[in-house]
Amino acid sequence: MKEKYNISTNQRPDGDRPLDATLVQIDLPQFIHQIKDEVAWKESDRNAITVYKTNGLRMVLVALHQDAELTRHIAKGIISIQLISGCILFTTDQQSVELKDGQILALHERIPHSVRAVKESVFLLTLTTSLEV
Repeated sequence: MKEKYNISTNQRPDGDRPLDATLVQIDLPQFIHQIKDEVAWKESDRNAITVYKTNGLRMVLVALHQDAELTRHIAKGIISIQLISGCILFTTDQQSVELKDGQILALHERIPHSVRAVKESVFLLTLTTSLEV
């Protein structure tokens, strides 16, 4: 298996972070500290970092300030959201669910939904992606 690493960007100049390997250890508390220390968090209502990315699966750590909203959108794959801290309102056309610390939800692909932070929140978004051929 070929290992994959992130590319340096202006926001994250320290490249060389593994995104895909036979084994990837993910330190969520360290990543939470990192994204809350970045300019994007201080100057906008959110920040996120991809912590794992391979064919078929992606994991993204997302932090939202209170009242930040991910407006109605559609994910092409199945998603799960594990709330690490805070409280979010997850809404589909059929229902709304309030997630609190430690709770998880799963949603099938192509279902319109939105997310609003009831208070400052951090969650781990895991989504299936199409396999590259």
